[in-house]
Amino acid sequence: MDKIRIIKNRSDIGAGTRGSDLGIDAIEIAAINADSDYFNRYDYYDLETENEVVYEKQNAPFAKRISKVLTVCTRLSEAVKLSLSENEFPVVLSGDHSSALGTISGIKTAFPEKRLGVVWIDAHADIHSPYTTPSGNVHGMPLAAALADDNLDRKINDLKLDTDKAWEGLKNIGGIIPKVLHSDLVYFGVRDTEEPEEYAIEKNNVKNYRVDEVRFRGMDICINETLEKLRDCDLIYISFDVDSMDCDLISKGTGTPVSKGFDQKEIKEIINKVIESGKVACLEVVEVNPCLDNKGNVMAETAFDVLNDFTKTIEKINIK
Repeated sequence: MDKIRIIKNRSDIGAGTRGSDLGIDAIEIAAINADSDYFNRYDYYDLETENEVVYEKQNAPFAKRISKVLTVCTRLSEAVKLSLSENEFPVVLSGDHSSALGTISGIKTAFPEKRLGVVWIDAHADIHSPYTTPSGNVHGMPLAAALADDNLDRKINDLKLDTDKAWEGLKNIGGIIPKVLHSDLVYFGVRDTEEPEEYAIEKNNVKNYRVDEVRFRGMDICINETLEKLRDCDLIYISFDVDSMDCDLISKGTGTPVSKGFDQKEIKEIINKVIESGKVACLEVVEVNPCLDNKGNVMAETAFDVLNDFTKTIEKINIK
């Protein structure tokens, strides 16, 4: 690849709590305060958002603002596809995690014949569908859409026709269904799930490296197993949700903080070791919410530290 491209997606309409739309600005402020020229070093693209929809009355309780999420994910898909087609390495900075579907769709439409593996670093599984969700927040659904997994065995919600149509639209971005196979998904740090998600994970034998397992068995063993599991994948996408980190140790500056997560050193190690495989085509950082930060701007500062660190590894491995 020739260079890194930063794609900024300030959308937060898939979340249940407002404020992650400010996460990118908070990360940029963290860079400035660290006396870093990081955001001057790379070309970037600012994605148009639909954030004004948060002021409108919702008529899709089991997939809130889903039609606008579809719009944003489609735009993001096109931006990621364009970046990859120009032989760039896209680093996506997003608000809420619904964006991951757009990023995955962009990779798949750029390389439709290639098999895509996903390393999902998160406190949450994000594998609900509108049929199973208890909250209706679409940031809990991107993997279900990418996997085309409605999980109807655990259906609790009946959808309106327009919601069902928008959900089918999400699954169908780029015309490729599914975009990822269950066998090509690996979780790190997932520890806050509901029963329908647990059912989907167990049914499809999706591996989740919990924090205690990584610490007990060792990082190298877990990463080597991950890369072996994804050995038939041509490309890997890494999605890093900052709530994968311990909210008591780092900060609560994210929409759904969960205790007993990774520290930032462990996150850097996971990401860098996967990048070193040479298969990573795109990386995304999501869910920094400075409005909820109980320590100032610490979550964004930590996210920038991770971002700056893995960018060096990308340049070492991928940029020719």
